[in-house]
Order: sequence, then structure tokens, then C-alpha cells
Amino acid sequence: MVTIACDRLAVHLGGRRVLADVTARFVPGTMVGVLGPNGAGKSTLVRALLGLVPTAGGVTIDDRPITATSPRSIARQVAYLPQGQSLHWSLSVERVVALGRLPHLAPLSRMTAIDRAAIADAMAQVDVTALATRDATTLSGGERARVLLARALAQGASALIVDEPLASLDPRHRIEVAALLRAQADAGRLVIAVLHDLGLAARTCDRLLLLDGGRVVADGTPAEVLTPGNLASVFGVRAWFGKSEAGPMIVPVAIERDIPSH
Repeated sequence: MVTIACDRLAVHLGGRRVLADVTARFVPGTMVGVLGPNGAGKSTLVRALLGLVPTAGGVTIDDRPITATSPRSIARQVAYLPQGQSLHWSLSVERVVALGRLPHLAPLSRMTAIDRAAIADAMAQVDVTALATRDATTLSGGERARVLLARALAQGASALIVDEPLASLDPRHRIEVAALLRAQADAGRLVIAVLHDLGLAARTCDRLLLLDGGRVVADGTPAEVLTPGNLASVFGVRAWFGKSEAGPMIVPVAIERDIPSH
């Protein structure tokens, strides 16, 4: 299993500071949600953890500097699902999912029974087996999101980093994918997920990092991070807090400035 850590991580892009002084350690068997308003640095953080953007400070995978680790080795250890990916090539869904096995294949080699089983299992987990022969360019946004998640799962990596994996999904599949990510953590994997659904984050994550202006403003359990004060100061909203049979419910109900004082 894989542990990812960063120490005083900073990122500047286009002459602008996007992340500053982020220190965190992400351990196996946990699901960590990364939250924050638009432009807070969430996507930049997960990309920095994978060595995809230039950084200051240190990032390690299993205590080995990411700068000393090859991209192929990283891909074998950590599967990554970026946000908003498009599919431009006319490939079947099954072939798109099969791309997740590339880090395990030598050049010009053929897929083994292990590879084919990993592909079939990943497709079953996200409910896209029935789409196997469909042209991936004809999929709806929600279908495409699930197929791309299946591609990440097919890698069979010990860690999974997903950026807005619930975007474009209908209510049923949002719940199913959140539960799937939770199950990956329960199976011993490290899961880091950029999320916007505060309620699902509260119900599925062990730990939350709340970012604002490129800095971590809160790091802890959902109950410690998703407080009325943090929601007001970071998101500028007030929320209704409740409980359901599935766990805590958090529903933003108004912009902070629109609520009259009493």
C-alpha cells in the first residue's frame, strides 16, 4: 500500500501563487476529501502530489522523493482521474478502460488473463459492463465519467486520486460512486478525492482538507472541518445540518450576506 506526503508544498503558475505551505500526509486505508471554493487550489494540489506541476517543497511516495521516481512507476502505484476529461478517439468503452493497464505492459506486449480480469472487474464496479461495445465518443457525460473512473480502477494501483469524480452523475450514480470510493479505502487503498458535495464528503470521508486561497485552513475529521464557521468564512454560505439513516446531512441554504441578522 502507498503513503503520499508533502512538506511545505508551494506552486506558482503563470507568475501567480496557487498553493502555499501545504504540509500533509495521506496514509493507506483512508479516504481523504479535498474541499474548497472554486480557485482554492484543489486540482493543483492533487496534480502536485503526482509530480504533474513544478513545485517548491517536497512530495514523497512511500518516503521516496517523487522527483526520483519515474512516471511509469508512479502510474503503477497511483491511479489518477483528472476532472472534465473528454474522449476524442473512436474507441469502444472496453478499449478505453483497457488503457488503464498500460503501466503494467511492456512495449508491444499482449494483455494477459490478469489484465483482462482487471478490466472486467473495473467495468462491473462502476456499472458500465453493458456499455462495453459502445463507441466511447457517443456516451453521455455521466456515462463518460463512469467509464473514465473504470479506467483508473483498472490500473490496480494501491492509491487512487480522483478530481471531481461525482461531476455529471445522476443522484443514484453519485451515491454509488461515493460508496465505491469508500469501499476502495476500506479495502486498504489510499483514496484522495476532490469533492464539492459537502454531505457526501461528510458521510464517506475519514478526513477532510479544506483549502482557501491556496492554503489549508482546516484539516481533520468531517465534524471538525465542516463547521458553520468554516462554511461561512470559506464558502460564504450558511447550511442546514441534520442526520439521516445514511449519516450526516449538510445542505447549503443561503449566501451568508443574504441572511438577516436577528
